[in-house]
Parts: sequence; structure tokens; C-alpha cells
Amino acid sequence: MANMDQISVNLWVKMEPFIVGALQIPPPSKFSMHYLRKMSTYVRMRSSEGYYPHLSWPMWRHIACGKLQIEKDLAWLYFELFDSLVERTSEERLEWAEVISSCATEEEAEKQKNKLSVDTLQFLLFLYIQQLNKVSLRTYLLGDEWPSPRSKNYSLTGESTNQIKNWNDSYQQDFIQNHLQDLLELLLDPDQLTASSHSTHNSLMSPEAVRALGFLIEGCVNRNSTVHPLHALALWQPLHAKSGYSKISKAFSFPRLESWLRACLTGNPFGTSACLKSGKKLAWAQQVEGTTKRAKIACNTHMVPSAHRIVVMSQVYKQTLAKSSGTLEDTHVKIHRCCESFIYLLSPLRSVTIEKCRNSTFVLGPVQTVVHLHSCDNVTLIAVCCRLSLSSTTSCTLHVLTPTRPLILLGNLAITFAPFHTHYPKLEDHMGRTGLATVPNYWDNPMLVCKENCDRNVFRLLPPSEFYPFVVPFEMEGDTTEIPGGLPPAYQKALSQREQRIHIWQKTVKEAGLTKDQRKTFQVYVENKFNEWLVQTGSRQQLDSLVLPAAGSKQAAG
Repeated sequence: MANMDQISVNLWVKMEPFIVGALQIPPPSKFSMHYLRKMSTYVRMRSSEGYYPHLSWPMWRHIACGKLQIEKDLAWLYFELFDSLVERTSEERLEWAEVISSCATEEEAEKQKNKLSVDTLQFLLFLYIQQLNKVSLRTYLLGDEWPSPRSKNYSLTGESTNQIKNWNDSYQQDFIQNHLQDLLELLLDPDQLTASSHSTHNSLMSPEAVRALGFLIEGCVNRNSTVHPLHALALWQPLHAKSGYSKISKAFSFPRLESWLRACLTGNPFGTSACLKSGKKLAWAQQVEGTTKRAKIACNTHMVPSAHRIVVMSQVYKQTLAKSSGTLEDTHVKIHRCCESFIYLLSPLRSVTIEKCRNSTFVLGPVQTVVHLHSCDNVTLIAVCCRLSLSSTTSCTLHVLTPTRPLILLGNLAITFAPFHTHYPKLEDHMGRTGLATVPNYWDNPMLVCKENCDRNVFRLLPPSEFYPFVVPFEMEGDTTEIPGGLPPAYQKALSQREQRIHIWQKTVKEAGLTKDQRKTFQVYVENKFNEWLVQTGSRQQLDSLVLPAAGSKQAAG
């Protein structure tokens, strides 16, 4: 048996539920502790009806729409968002995409959704952490709460209250510490918490409840690199005295468990702060020489388990950066304060957050969970992703392929949605690895999540007449030679008509009977006009930055 004096347990808050699962909006008022406690009692008392230990979509729809008074679309959004956090194979995700895309009507799709269920206790915790972005009326009036436009703090880790809090691991830790008792109470059996006093002094928590809490917390022993689930640590024999587990009752003492959790909770060794402090600087295959001083690019992929991989990019200015490598695969990527740049991340990614960027283009490999844009201006995004969401973003064009409705959150203006319009050789292979298919594709059916967005002029669909395909200017091995799934008919027709006009124009020039001097003059005129267009559109900058040294110019790999 291990010596207790030699055992040191570190627990920390898992980042993914916050990065991926916490919507960047104030939650519905009925997600308060009062109503969630009622829901916790309600589902447990109806375990025989399919509410516990797994909550089906019809049962959650009944609670959300009938009890909590939220709309069905929003109820499905939270259910689907939580479901995206559940660990599944890419094959399982592709099978679900095939099932949904084969449904001819909304009724058929609803029947398929009715077969889905989630872990009830973890879902309760998921609903509770939506309060991460809750806006306090008092602090909002004082201008100290997101989304206050007056904040000028640009810290990467999110100290500014005008930044989204989902990447701020210090804030996540404080949130769990400050609300730990509430979270534990949500996991109690109803008969363990009296309605009159809510006293937890003599309450017992089941191992199943502690297992559910592992949705938010994990840890290690003696600062070892091996990460353990929370319940495995809490049930470990040498820790029973501290964690409060009794073999007789087969349950945990509530106060002792809470005390142990508080004592062991520390900063996330794999979080954003740790990455910025001790992360490795990334090398890039494509990067303009002489303009790299401001750029800060760090990753922790060389030192952490696969589920904790982070890449943070900040202050990339007037550069073209490109990378396709194992270093990027399955990482959570944060791109912060980049300006007038072209960034290509051509690998399968876990999530991407683009924050406070402007006048830039981002081309992403398939993103398994969410791409979120916050406080961006004049950004072009090109991505295949499970989900897209936007907040406080202006004049952005989004070329996406996504099986879920894009989420328009608070503070957006002049957003253009357009079909995904590019490819690179490994794209379809990367899509298969992330479980993303070409159908269903809801790029053109965004969801206005907040009532403040009732003006539908907040977005438009790109007219086919303004549509042009995008070419990824790098060579690499792979089999993808065209846009996955093709283009919507109206956009394909517009391209075909434009190609036909070019063909007619070329034929006209050829048959015009120009002399040699006239052809030379005409060629100079066309080249001048083309160069003017390159400068006006910003394409000249990108073309210049694509001129590489002779060595290593064949691919964007690092």
C-alpha cells in the first residue's frame, strides 16, 4: 500500500468542455441553480421513463420546452452541442451523417434524433457551465463585464472582460472553485438534499455522481504525466480517507469530498497559460522573412497527452503562414490579433477560435468540433467544420461546409455566408479522420440564437454572381482533386457562365486580326489592369509572400 505522506494529488479543470461546450452568450435564465436542481430531482424520479441515467432527446425536449420555456431549436442546440463532446469514432460520426442526410423530411430526421440520448448527470453539469458567460447586470452597467466594448486589455489568456472567457484557464478554475458546491448538489440523489435547508452535511454522493464530475475535472498523482479520470483517483484505496469514500456505504461523504476537491484543485498544466509559458515555438514551412518579430506562435503538442494539445498564434502581421503536419493534428487552436495575413492550417483540427483578427484569410483543415469567430473584422474563413459560431464580428465572409446550422450569437453585422469552395490533396482523408461528411450541409441556414439578432440583415448569402473558387497554393501528397461534394447548382452555373464568357473573349481576341505591335500593346494593358486588381484586392501581398527560397518550396509541412 502506498504511503499517504508520499502521495500528492493534483486536480484541474478540463478545458474542452469550456472551449467547445460553453456558448459565448448569456445562458437562458432558467439554467439557474434553482431550476437545474428541480430538473435534477425530476429526472431521477422518472428513471423508469427514460430520464435517468440517460436522457433521451424527446425527454429533454419535454423538459426544455415544457418546463424551462425555451424554444425547441435552442433545446436541440444545447443537446447537440453536448453530444459533440461525447467521444465517438470517426466511423460512428460518418454513419450518423449518412442517417440524417438520407432523411427525406423533417419528420424522418426527428424520428432519428429521438433515438439519441446523453448522460443525464453530465448533461446537468454541461447546462450549469453555460453560466460561464453570464452577464451580471451590476458589472455590465459599470462596463466591467463581457461584452463591454470599452475594455482595452488584449491579454492572450483572457484577462480582458471583453474577451471570451472560454480559453481563460484561470477563469475556468475560479468558476469551478466558486460553484463547486452547486455542481456537487446537482449530482446528489433527491433524498440526500432536503428541500427546506439544502443541508449537505450528512449527504452521501454515489460513485456514479463522482464519475459524472469527471466531465469537468481530471488529475494526476505526484505530478506524473499520466492523466487519470477523477473517479479513478477518488476511489483509489490510499485516498479514501481524504476523498471521503466508505466501503461500507459504497458512497462519498459530501463535505469530505468537497474539501478534498478544493484542496487538490490547481491550475491546468496543459492549459493556455502553461502553453504560453513553456510551450514550444512552432516552425513554419511558409513564412515571410524579416517580418516575424511580432508573431507569437506556441504549442504544447510535444509535451502533453493528445487530448490536451493546444496551439496559440498571436500578432501575425502581414504574413502568409502555412502548415500541414502531425504537430497540428487534433489540436485546439487559438488565433489572436492577426492582421493582414493569410494563414493555412491544413491538418485535421479539434477546435479553432479566431479572436480580434482583421483583414485576414484563414484556410483550415477539417475541424472536428467548433470554429468560433469573436471580435473579428473583414476576415475570410474557409473551413469544413462540425459547427461554426460568431460573436461581435463584422464584415466577414464565411465559406463553410458544416452539418449543423451556423450560430449567429451577439453583436454581429454584415456577415456573408458562402459555400465551401476549395480543396487540397489531403482534404478528403482529413475529413474522414474527423468524421465529417459532405452531407448534410447547412452553410446557408444560419441560426439567429439571440433575440438581439432579430434583424435578418445581420447576414446575407453570397450572390452567385460574386462567387469565385479559391485555390490553395501549395503542393502535397493526396488524392483530393476537387471540392468535396461539389458546388450548389446556382454557384456552379455562375462559374460555367463565367468560363464561357472568358472562352468567347479569348476567341474574339484571337480572331481580331491584331498586328504584332497591337498584340504587345494589348498584353501590356491587360497586365497593368491585372496588377491594379491584385493591389486593390490585397492579392498582391499574398502572391509576393508565396515566393519561397528554392529549398523546401514544394509543400506546407513542418
